[in-house]
Amino acid sequence: MFFTYLRRELRRRRKAALVVASGLALGIALVIVVNSVSSGMNRAQDKVLESLYGLGTDMTVTKAAAPPGEGETTRRPRFEFDAQDNDDTAEQARDLVMVQGFETLASSTVAQVGKQDGVGDAVGGLSVRVMKVNGQFRRGEAVPAQPRQGGPGGGTGGTGGGGEVQGGGAAFDVDSYTAYGTDVTEQDLGPLTSSKITSGRTFKATETNAKVVVLDSAYAKEKSLGVGKTLTISKIPYQVIGIATADSGDAAANVYLPLTQAQSLAGAKDKVTTVYVRAKDSQRIDAVKQTIQKNISGTIVTTSADLADTVSGSLSTASDLASGVGKWLSILVLVAAFLVAGLLTSSAVSRRVREFGTLKALGWKSGRVTRQVAGEALVNGLFGGALGIALGLAGAWLITTFSPTLTAQLGGGGGGAGGGRMFGAGPAGQGGPGSTSRALDIALTAPVSLTTIGLAVALAVAGGLVAGGFGGWRASRLRPADALRRVE
Repeated sequence: MFFTYLRRELRRRRKAALVVASGLALGIALVIVVNSVSSGMNRAQDKVLESLYGLGTDMTVTKAAAPPGEGETTRRPRFEFDAQDNDDTAEQARDLVMVQGFETLASSTVAQVGKQDGVGDAVGGLSVRVMKVNGQFRRGEAVPAQPRQGGPGGGTGGTGGGGEVQGGGAAFDVDSYTAYGTDVTEQDLGPLTSSKITSGRTFKATETNAKVVVLDSAYAKEKSLGVGKTLTISKIPYQVIGIATADSGDAAANVYLPLTQAQSLAGAKDKVTTVYVRAKDSQRIDAVKQTIQKNISGTIVTTSADLADTVSGSLSTASDLASGVGKWLSILVLVAAFLVAGLLTSSAVSRRVREFGTLKALGWKSGRVTRQVAGEALVNGLFGGALGIALGLAGAWLITTFSPTLTAQLGGGGGGAGGGRMFGAGPAGQGGPGSTSRALDIALTAPVSLTTIGLAVALAVAGGLVAGGFGGWRASRLRPADALRRVE
């Protein structure tokens, strides 16, 4: 009887049911789109942070470079060349490998960090910059001085001096690139994890001191290097064993090599610049950060949240819009849809006074009338939910298909924690000399998760119950006598 009456009433009031369902559908569709865009914002931001941090990294531990004292100057690159008097055509080449970004930490700090409460894993790395100068000197030629003309008495005067050297000089090329010493025994943590090996292979755990390197694909293309070729650093040949392509399109370093080799080249034995940390529980990252800073003095701990605060540009603007204005807008529209559904259901009950009064006169209890009205509203809500999910999925598909491009502006060496690029300008942008900001383009997607679909279904049921509850309450207050007064 319940379902028969329900089906008949919904068919008889199709237009009213469609209006109620459409209002709920619009609110639910907006919630789905906002949630999917917000999720896309988070993915885009995670992609940016992965290019800075590396997959699986929750925080980094570093030590800020001390400012130069009074009368001190920052270290400048210095190249010294041997004099070669017998052969002025010989090419001169020198490499200078310098630790960049931060003050170095003792390698023992890695183990010390790993023992802190809440730390799941810790790996050290050394960021260096290689400056290569090569070229040759050209010896000048001594040219005798010309006789001086027009002396006294019209005669020829003496020479104009001891002559001069003409020609000669020097022509040198300067090449600079970043290199990163990686702990090859722990390759699931650190900057190399944000890249994929697209040619060759990655390091083996036994290659802790091997003369092998992995190159970033962009750098390898620029220098025409491939797997099997040789890269020379400070006159030491390193075999290229793999080419890595960064997931974000911008690699953490140009060259990756075993940590021990990087320490040897930079003269930083048993030193690291960065300790990458993975927490046991991602919900306790702030607590782990405080523990490390408290127990290991002189260190700076930068979390992914710290880095996220420094990301600006259209990505940050869109993220703020999606998480702030978008959520409030969707909530307001959803509340409005619920109210409209409730008012329309209540209005429908007012127009059915004679019907409900007659039913109660025939013996229907108030609870039965309430359940009947609530059932109709619940069906309207479920129909609106299905329509809203379809509209929401269509909106998310359009956003993903047309893929609007957002720009993430990563700050340079501003000195604040998490200020920008972790390599090149020093980890977390803490101020390597000459560091600059950079922009990273990210295509926006709008993924719809099962959680979002579940939320939409819950909202549809809630909307139906709100409307049905309000309308059922009005219906339950009707008295059988009202039906007799409405008979014409």
